[in-house]
Amino acid sequence: MTEVQTLPHADPNAACASDGTLFRNPARPEAKRDVGKALHHFRELLKDKEDTEQVFHIYDALPSKTFLPRARALTLSPKGEELRASEPFLPPILDDHDALRQLPAGSVAHAYVDFMEREGLTAAGLVAESDKMGRPKYGDLIEWYGFRQRDTHDLMHVLTGYGRDALGEQCVLLFTHGQSPSHGHLLLGYAGAFNIKKQVKSRAPVYRAVREAHRIGKACPSIVEMSVRELLAMDLQDARQKLHITVPKWYRRCHEVWRSEGVDPYDLLDKELTKKMAT
Repeated sequence: MTEVQTLPHADPNAACASDGTLFRNPARPEAKRDVGKALHHFRELLKDKEDTEQVFHIYDALPSKTFLPRARALTLSPKGEELRASEPFLPPILDDHDALRQLPAGSVAHAYVDFMEREGLTAAGLVAESDKMGRPKYGDLIEWYGFRQRDTHDLMHVLTGYGRDALGEQCVLLFTHGQSPSHGHLLLGYAGAFNIKKQVKSRAPVYRAVREAHRIGKACPSIVEMSVRELLAMDLQDARQKLHITVPKWYRRCHEVWRSEGVDPYDLLDKELTKKMAT
């Protein structure tokens, strides 16, 4: 079993893994909350929901108080050391569709590849959006943990059954908040749901759907702390049962209501109207 190493003084940030990787690089600045900046980037996101870079700006402006304790608990544990050794960086694993297709039919891997290819997405593409911000790399354990949270986003879509429609994205964000609480997830999830209700006059139970997603996320064990390789190899239905991920009935009900009203759930928000509201 590997052991965590610390420097002689009591600074918890000076802890490091057995290979000498620091928990926190001394050059890493302290995260500072900036609500005004978060709201600015949220308005920019409203103009174009595909502008993923704005999401990362919002997270940076609303840092989670529990992020560092969660990162420390995993990365400075034997389990974290094992995950870093077997899964040092997730995108190459997630983007190797040929290898994932070799896993059994009905597996999480097959559902994931189907989803990513249908949507025209790659894990590397999400990394590229994040890199547009030009943030420096610190090579510490915090960075590894943060990348892991980012790179499992689309996997959460697959596990939960939430699509990439406007409501599906809000539901995944609140599912994620249930797992990894942050004001960024709350802002994006609930303000996004409010935006849908404001723009689309409908009987669809939008707030019930996002609250349900929040509850499901809280009941699910931390996906970030699981072996993604092992998760991908699991049967999708077995994985959902093991993770306590129930059928998102209110999300599905919203889609049923919208379709009955002649509204396409995947084209809810007219781009020009959204731009007008955001300005």
